[in-house]
Amino acid sequence: MDSVLRTSGRFGPRTLLITAAAVPLTGWVVHAVALHKQLAATRKDPLTGLLRRDTYTARACRLLARHGDDTAVVMIDADHFKAVNDDFGHPAGDAVLAATAARLTAWAGPRASVGRLGGDEFAVVLELPAGRLEQRLAQLVRMLHTPVVLEDGRTIDVAASVGAATPRAVGSRDLSLLQRAADAALYDGKHSGRAIVASPSHTTVPSINGRRAGRPGTATWGRAA
Repeated sequence: MDSVLRTSGRFGPRTLLITAAAVPLTGWVVHAVALHKQLAATRKDPLTGLLRRDTYTARACRLLARHGDDTAVVMIDADHFKAVNDDFGHPAGDAVLAATAARLTAWAGPRASVGRLGGDEFAVVLELPAGRLEQRLAQLVRMLHTPVVLEDGRTIDVAASVGAATPRAVGSRDLSLLQRAADAALYDGKHSGRAIVASPSHTTVPSINGRRAGRPGTATWGRAA
């Protein structure tokens, strides 16, 4: 007992108060870290690690506001994805989605907004000057047509349709309108192996993912069908 009292007297009440406060503080730090991880998980798709729609949208709008006409909105839709699930199984389909996400992330870079909108549909918003648009979209098409090798050694031939829209070409910086135009352009070139760039006429499609194609006068870049 005397040794305890002597120890207390040696350190003083201020030191004891700090030491006592450190215990709940440490617990709060652990809790805060866990909470941060939970919040981060809610912002990302668990399968692909890409942003969920709300987080993707918020970041995309910031990019459009910051970079304006030097921004591109790109919509991506995996081709023949149901056949992958049917022929190779759903784990293989998941592997293809994860590979697609990794390729989109590598292509777009860390400052872009890359999201999984649902199923096999993805979107990217990034700073991309008009002078580099053709080259970069062709590069993306090549990446998305590279076969995926599964863990068991099987190889799956994959493909994706790509549509893009820019504020300069469409005449608007509104994300919803740009996505609608890019999606309409995508369906103009569905299964063609080319990236289609939207013209102003693509903005008349009534909804995103409207599955309406056949718009005339679009530019096509990428791998030949």
